[in-house]
Amino acid sequence: MHRITEFFVGLLFGLGLLLSGMTDPGKVLGFLDLFGTWDPSLAFVMGGAIAVGFFAFALARKRTTSFLGGALHLPKSNQIDRRLVLGGLTFGAGWGLAGFCPGPGIVSMASGEVKAAIFVAAMLVGMALYEVAERSFNRPGAVAR
Repeated sequence: MHRITEFFVGLLFGLGLLLSGMTDPGKVLGFLDLFGTWDPSLAFVMGGAIAVGFFAFALARKRTTSFLGGALHLPKSNQIDRRLVLGGLTFGAGWGLAGFCPGPGIVSMASGEVKAAIFVAAMLVGMALYEVAERSFNRPGAVAR
């Protein structure tokens, strides 16, 4: 049952990305072009996502299990540190350069978009490099950050 639910939630998410235009890098880049032909429609998509997330997290904070009975683990840290800021800057730079973020990139890649496939490949390489760096910093005798 869990896998079927996961599939349909992922399908709903992908359809939402398609309907909102988030899989179109031109729409994303138009939103980021504040001094050119700015397209504010993405702000409404983000506002809708924030509203849904706000109420979903408010509900989740009152629960200890998911709707399907699994354990519910919410983030405990609310600290803004160097890693968070650098990660956000890296994410934003990639989003601005490519016009994709991970979800829309994967949806666009699945629809045959070559630029999205290149983005997803670069994203996977970046994730692998992060894992290698994390392991090297967290091994015994490594230099503290």
